Amino acid sequence: MDKLDDSVFIALGQPAPAIPGNALGIVDIILHSDPLLQLTLLILIVFSVVSWGIILYKYRFLRQATRESGQFLEAFWRSDRLDEAYRSVEQYPHAPVAQVFRAGFAELRRLLSDHPDDRGPLKDQAGRANALAVGPSGLDNVTRALRRAGTSQLTSLERRLPFLATCGSTAPFIGLFGTVWGILRAFQKIGATGSASIATVGPAISEALIATAVGLFAAIPAVIAYNFFLARVRVLSAEMDNFSSDFLNIVKRHFFKG
Repeated sequence: MDKLDDSVFIALGQPAPAIPGNALGIVDIILHSDPLLQLTLLILIVFSVVSWGIILYKYRFLRQATRESGQFLEAFWRSDRLDEAYRSVEQYPHAPVAQVFRAGFAELRRLLSDHPDDRGPLKDQAGRANALAVGPSGLDNVTRALRRAGTSQLTSLERRLPFLATCGSTAPFIGLFGTVWGILRAFQKIGATGSASIATVGPAISEALIATAVGLFAAIPAVIAYNFFLARVRVLSAEMDNFSSDFLNIVKRHFFKG
């Protein structure tokens, strides 16, 4: 409906209503809001910016790790020699499985360093050589080396993910704090002016709703990304565990004595 002429309200002795086009925008509301609410919004904005930075970084990092791990596994099972597979590790610096193999192979080579005549199996993944030089204690050393490398790689994969979980769980509560504070200020204005009109409480309620919206904007992408990345990390962790078991089976079949 078109707005009435102001002269009608003047003739009735009432003030003309506020023109909606003159209402403050969201940015203006934030700039003219309470300092505490501005601080709340600043914290939420920082949370959101940092979260998006982590999301973009981890997406590229985990995608590369997944791709290179698959490529390394294909190269490993195609190779006929363990030392040949070891030389290919340098081509997959971001593959967690490759780094686990590097640690296990290095420990195995160290154990065989005192047996120069028994190095043949290092060059024979199919196990055609008969020299067996790794006892029970040596097998435990290889197992620990694989476990340490797997733990180290898992820690690297999970790095920065806790911040996404923290943002997803705390940002809504920070936004709720801003909402409660805005509503409190609205009630204070009602008590101070004795009027409960929209013109009196509208700005404070708008500030409160903005705080809630920003809190959800920061939390929702963080939660979605955290769950997505956690699933990717679990897949890579399972690949490392499976490869460690397969590598230990190779060691037991071709290097274990006793």
